[in-house]
Amino acid sequence: MRELVARLGELEDRLRGGGGAAKIAKQHRDGKLTARERIAKLIDPGTMFVETGLLVAHDRYDGQAPGAGIVTGMAKIEGRPAVIVANDATVKAGAWWPETITKILRAQEIAIRNRVPIVYLVDSAGVNLPLQDGIFPGQYGGGRIFYYTSLMRRKLRIPQIAAVMGPCIAGGAYLPALSDVIFMVEKTSFMGLGGPNLVKGATGQTVDAERLGGASMHTTLSGVAHYRAKDDAHCLEQIRAKFRELRPAPALEKGTSPAKSADGLYAILPADHRLPYSVEEILARICDGNDWMEFQPDHAPELLCANTRLNGHAIAVIANRRGFLKQDGKPRLGGIVYTESARKVSYFVENAERTGLPILYVQDVSGFMVGPDAETGGIIRAGAEMVETMACATVPKIVLVLNHASGAGYYAMGGQGFDPSFTFSWPTARIGVMEGDSAVQAVHGPELERLKAAGETVPAELQQRIDGTRADYERWLDAHYAAARGHCDAILDPLETRRVLSFVLDLVAYSAHRRHLALETLTPEPRQ
Repeated sequence: MRELVARLGELEDRLRGGGGAAKIAKQHRDGKLTARERIAKLIDPGTMFVETGLLVAHDRYDGQAPGAGIVTGMAKIEGRPAVIVANDATVKAGAWWPETITKILRAQEIAIRNRVPIVYLVDSAGVNLPLQDGIFPGQYGGGRIFYYTSLMRRKLRIPQIAAVMGPCIAGGAYLPALSDVIFMVEKTSFMGLGGPNLVKGATGQTVDAERLGGASMHTTLSGVAHYRAKDDAHCLEQIRAKFRELRPAPALEKGTSPAKSADGLYAILPADHRLPYSVEEILARICDGNDWMEFQPDHAPELLCANTRLNGHAIAVIANRRGFLKQDGKPRLGGIVYTESARKVSYFVENAERTGLPILYVQDVSGFMVGPDAETGGIIRAGAEMVETMACATVPKIVLVLNHASGAGYYAMGGQGFDPSFTFSWPTARIGVMEGDSAVQAVHGPELERLKAAGETVPAELQQRIDGTRADYERWLDAHYAAARGHCDAILDPLETRRVLSFVLDLVAYSAHRRHLALETLTPEPRQ
């Protein structure tokens, strides 16, 4: 685990460097802060920034798109949870890659789901034109961003604050235009449907950028922008002032420390992902040390269901146990979902829904049980019930993938396709339809059986194909591969797990508070 965390840290440090030292220096020469410097000044001092999608696209475009040119995440501003989207102008002048759209949409979905304000720190040259086919068209192309901004503004009334802190060109200008409040910075901001060169080519007019779309023009003549700042720092302070106008966040109950120290987390998972371990040892280092109550501990023990607290937040936990277990003296395999465990979880989820408890899914699942006993016992129907209750639960669902996340078990344990509120992974996570050895058996098994029956050895060409299948699966199952494709919000250092989960639970609690207030305002006054 220490090696995996060190490897992750090195990659993250490189990606946080954006376009490199020379590009950062240019940003400073232009009188601008970098995206990460802006975020650091915007959020409450000493608080955490939970970044989402840092590894997205890191293994594409020959490494030229760190973070897909945009920084997204969540933090507290003036004590209120918020989502932040900041273009990284050190990466190809903040131009949009196809994955930039993915990251912005994910950030907007977090704001929509949790009814929290969203801040756009805009500094972008616009669409990366050679890749426009993956950016402009389609249901989840760039237009989806403006669809979400429109819904947030007109229907959901989620505060949207945009600060134009550099160029904001063409269709990208609709992002601030559809926000509630627009800030611009003197001498460094530009907002327009076309820049000076495009205007000259289209109309023959010669005009400089400041007169065409600068902060002074938009705050005095067009009236498109609402506030003008003298520099980046002033702009960020003005945004913080806007947050002070918003409804305060609810007071949260204080939690207790975990029963065991987080220092032991690195040593719990074995180096060989196939070996057993105690998931209770992990939960004892993440959850509060009191209020632990396991649901049906002696029935279907391969799936642990418990009510507990995490930094004061009451939650329901569903976790896979690993290793060899017993029910009424009969052996059961941990990590497998049986008919009984599927029905146990279904009932537990229904209870969480009735009481409004967020659900934390702790995944290390190899799939559903197969074989004649499982089929005659109705595993298909029980599995469907488990999936259905999870999919239809309206309480927040947070997923933490520790190790295996395989087959239909991944889906039933709150998989990403079922819209969990957040999905996090440890560096040991392995998300895929099956493990490499199983894939080898599925793909090459018949041929291997034929050779075995004939007493023949495996030819070199077949062995090469087998090795290739196994290598492909090892690459696909790597946590970095999944994170690069947005299959999780972030890979967590195990030592940071409690802190990150506590933050997102604060955020979903704020969401519940906002919904309650909205219901209050919609309730008609009683007639006198």
